[in-house]
Amino acid sequence: MKKKYLQLATSLILALVSMPILGQKVIISEKPQMNSELKIHPIEHATAVLEWKGYTIYIDPVGGKKAFEDHKLPDLILITDIHGDHFSLETLQELDTRNAKIMMPQAVADKMPEEFIPQIDVLNNGDSKDRYGITVEAIPMYNLREEALKFHTKGRGNGYVLNMGGERIYFSGDTEDIPEMRNLKNIDKAFVCMNLPYTMTVDSAADAVLEFQPMAVYPYHYRGRPNVGDVKRFRTLIEQKKPKIKVVQLDWYPKDEF
Repeated sequence: MKKKYLQLATSLILALVSMPILGQKVIISEKPQMNSELKIHPIEHATAVLEWKGYTIYIDPVGGKKAFEDHKLPDLILITDIHGDHFSLETLQELDTRNAKIMMPQAVADKMPEEFIPQIDVLNNGDSKDRYGITVEAIPMYNLREEALKFHTKGRGNGYVLNMGGERIYFSGDTEDIPEMRNLKNIDKAFVCMNLPYTMTVDSAADAVLEFQPMAVYPYHYRGRPNVGDVKRFRTLIEQKKPKIKVVQLDWYPKDEF
């Protein structure tokens, strides 16, 4: 009986220790699932770090060297578009990227200094490239609404599908619910944007996800100026119609207060 009470007390202590202190910001990363070797670290907004089989992948690295001080140096960098929340030449120059390959659309490559040219793989919409056992597919990303066409023109930027082992991981970049997104197949994890006026509404994002039906969807890139995407509504729209699609909320805005 004493042993039983001791185990219960130990469990309660561990639970209390693991609880966040009121007002303290908790940074959330997603550890690999049982059948996955992928670990996901949200950095901020559209920026993420992935770890897979000893390789480190940076997605749209911005925020300077400090934003990545807790992470390994990149082996692969993916950049979706020319806008400052996706492409930061200053960040690339601050980071040690000497051993990294950098994949980007031509519009971004045109803004890169000569020192980076040996590292660059230019991918246009529809292209693919293999690096480190990862096949990267460049998916179109663009606006559909008349009032938003000026933000992201068709053919300029890339979303990406990363084929990593047995998983297919999709990063939408800045896009609306375009046919190329709706026609995606066999996506395990989908990172989908939803902020106005630059990308798409929460309803459009949910409708597209319900059509291509990834195993899990990660709302990201959901804050603009001044609009903030209603992620709770997004989750509800998905769960009401396709509860088998897992909605995963990570902390994409660690500087914000509770």
